Amino acid sequence: MAEQEQKIKTVGLAEELSTRYLSYAMSTIVDRALPDVRDGLKPVHRRLLFAMRQLHLDPKSGFKKCARVVGDVIGKYHPHGDTAVYGAMCRLAQDFSVRYPLVDGQGNFGNIDGDNPAAMRYTEARLTEFAIALMDGLNDDAVDFRDTYDGEESEPVVMPGAVPNLLCNGSAGIAVGMATNIPPHNLSEVCDALLMLIDNPETGIEPLVRKIKGPDFPTGGIIIDKFQSILDAYTQGRGNFRIRAKWETEDLGMGQYQIIVTEIPYQVVKSKLIEKIAALLQEKKVPLLADVRDESAHDIRIVLEPKNRNVDAKLLMEHLFRQTELESRFPMNMNVLDSDLVPRVMSIKEVLQEFLKHRQIVLQRRSNYRLQKINARLEILSGYLIAYLNLDEIIRIIREEDDAKTVMMKAFSLTDNQAEAILNMKLRSLRKLEETEIKREFDELSAEKGDLEALLADETKRWAKVAEEIKAIREKFGKKTALGRRRTDFAEVDDDIEVPMEVLVEKEPITIILSQKGWIRCTKGHNPLDEEFKFKDDDALLMAIHAQTTDKIVLFDTNGKFFNIMGSEIPSGRGFGQPLRLMIDLGNSDNITDMFVFEPGARYLIASDSGRGFVIDENHILAQTRNGRKIMNLADGEITAFCKKITGDMVATIGDNRKLLVFKMEEIPTMARGRGVTLQKYKDGGLSDIQIFNENEGFRYNRSGGIAVETDLLAWLGHRAQVGKLAPFGFPKNNKFLK
Repeated sequence: MAEQEQKIKTVGLAEELSTRYLSYAMSTIVDRALPDVRDGLKPVHRRLLFAMRQLHLDPKSGFKKCARVVGDVIGKYHPHGDTAVYGAMCRLAQDFSVRYPLVDGQGNFGNIDGDNPAAMRYTEARLTEFAIALMDGLNDDAVDFRDTYDGEESEPVVMPGAVPNLLCNGSAGIAVGMATNIPPHNLSEVCDALLMLIDNPETGIEPLVRKIKGPDFPTGGIIIDKFQSILDAYTQGRGNFRIRAKWETEDLGMGQYQIIVTEIPYQVVKSKLIEKIAALLQEKKVPLLADVRDESAHDIRIVLEPKNRNVDAKLLMEHLFRQTELESRFPMNMNVLDSDLVPRVMSIKEVLQEFLKHRQIVLQRRSNYRLQKINARLEILSGYLIAYLNLDEIIRIIREEDDAKTVMMKAFSLTDNQAEAILNMKLRSLRKLEETEIKREFDELSAEKGDLEALLADETKRWAKVAEEIKAIREKFGKKTALGRRRTDFAEVDDDIEVPMEVLVEKEPITIILSQKGWIRCTKGHNPLDEEFKFKDDDALLMAIHAQTTDKIVLFDTNGKFFNIMGSEIPSGRGFGQPLRLMIDLGNSDNITDMFVFEPGARYLIASDSGRGFVIDENHILAQTRNGRKIMNLADGEITAFCKKITGDMVATIGDNRKLLVFKMEEIPTMARGRGVTLQKYKDGGLSDIQIFNENEGFRYNRSGGIAVETDLLAWLGHRAQVGKLAPFGFPKNNKFLK
């Protein structure tokens, strides 16, 4: 009992949790989520490739069932779920996911529509040439090996990496507190940047980026970022790339055409993209588009039919780019494990430098390994040559001596290895021809040994050798090959392109209804404005107007503010609509004075109930936010009561005192904001109504028996700010002109 008590250690819970969670986090970062900057692989991918290599699944051999590969991986190297391992394997075989596939798959490995691969018992796989190049040198002591989890096997810590796989195929992963997302690039361009860096290690980032240009996605598309934006992303190791689908128009004759999308952005699921476009069609949010069809086989072919031959294809596509994943963003985060297995975000130059550093180490290790092999072989060959020079004595010693090996070593100063090799020689090797071959091999290996020793002694020669290897890889997988040609193009677009509202919303006639309680709705079509609209029990009609769904609706409130809403945003249906205050920030004590359709070039007379007002043009009545735009300044207790479109050259005002004044419109100043000038002077009361008219047409009002028109204006004609004269006999008692 005492011994057990001595083994118990008291620790703080918070400290212990922190320590253990940190261990878990680092395990996730190093062993699962982040790729190694040297070979661009995560452990699961590295183990997959190594297991396939051990099964001799090279490109020239036959395929083997994926279940066999996955079984070897999880049984020998990677004790995790078979589903996760098979999923990682399938991705390495998908030419729409990986720029340079590492696995050559046979069977259903999934598709760009998001369909899952077939079960691993149905699919087969082998390695690609790119994967073989990535592992070139594993048998030459190029990298360290470590024991597997059970100690029965060994696995490489990192691949020799003759190809810059990290940049060529990219990587993505989420760890604890960090993530990585690296886009694929074109191998030929990456090799060009590597060669530039070998020639001049002090090369800046900008020349390197001009060589690499930018990502090269397996699904193609067009990168529309400016060079400075791309440069900043590669300098910081973080940034975004905007990718657009590639499209073209196909002439159908008779002036008809259709749009063909041939490439879509990286990691966009084609089926979901088409579903999104179809949904927009159904919701009538792309009125210029008539239909969408998927005619894809192995290549992408999405057909977009415009509404008619007059539709501008660029305008239609611009709208679709904004509404769908035909344009997407790829967020880059070059967070990787460096050569010391420390996670950090690297610039493009640091990634290239780490790769070259790794290739230099691999070259030295392979050269040393080869040198050891040559020295061992030269030792044996020199022993053979001694044996040929003393063949008769050697034969005698072997036939007569009991310990022939020891006697030979003493007689001819042979090493143990040389003596053992001579004893193991076959009789057929005693031919004169064999002696000649041994001398030739000895001379060749001696020359190679000298070259290797010179290479290891001279750093300049080693860099030249690395450059030679990179050029060979560029030749094998470069732009002259079908695999190596650049797929993603570059273009710059104008972000300020205005898409007219007619493109965003289908133009339809509507009747907008606003109730006294502030509920707004619309009905389809231009219904009579005097019809009986239904409202809640304690509500009634305030105003109704005819408009189009593409119109901007302007509202003017009693606090002197203008608000704007789109006709398409107004709720429709048989209900009571929704409170206007949910659409605009209308004050609790404020109400709507007027509602009308915005007209470019129109001018308006706005006035308060105290009789002050001014003219404002259409440029100042559009609000940028739902907070509205304050135009008229008011005194305490004063409200804005009128907003009249200017349709004539004369103004008629009438006050609560029934005094009517007519004056010229030109007497009212145009202002952008203010309290305005006095329109009519009152001793008591305020402004009751305003009418704007042409001098030769006169003002109008309702009178018993019909509409009265006063063209003889002399009795009420004056100047702004005068008192006016009593209204004509028969003028309505409510002091209102005819609307």
